[in-house]
Amino acid sequence: MSMTVGELFAALSTRFNHDAAVGLTRTLQWRITDADPGVWAFEIVDGRGRLIPGGVAEPDTTFTTSSETWMAIAEGRQDAMRAFMTGKLKVEGDMMLAMKVPKLFVTGV
Repeated sequence: MSMTVGELFAALSTRFNHDAAVGLTRTLQWRITDADPGVWAFEIVDGRGRLIPGGVAEPDTTFTTSSETWMAIAEGRQDAMRAFMTGKLKVEGDMMLAMKVPKLFVTGV
């Protein structure tokens, strides 16, 4: 059974790769735009991460996408780079940080 967008974000902390984030202090944010809308931020401070439902005022990188695309990426059914290249995933802010996201979180549910 599929998880909801909110449940996937709640599970994000359990999929966080602490080792890949050592020395990193950044905030990622996701804006989900359609059927199951919302904003979630994930703050990383030197290898530790925490989810911030509702988001933050000034994230380093923001991903904007539909719930369907986000669920597919989070569950490992959609390649994030392909979603970006086809316009299904928009990225604002620190592109280098955006490129690190696949290493920061273990995909697949």
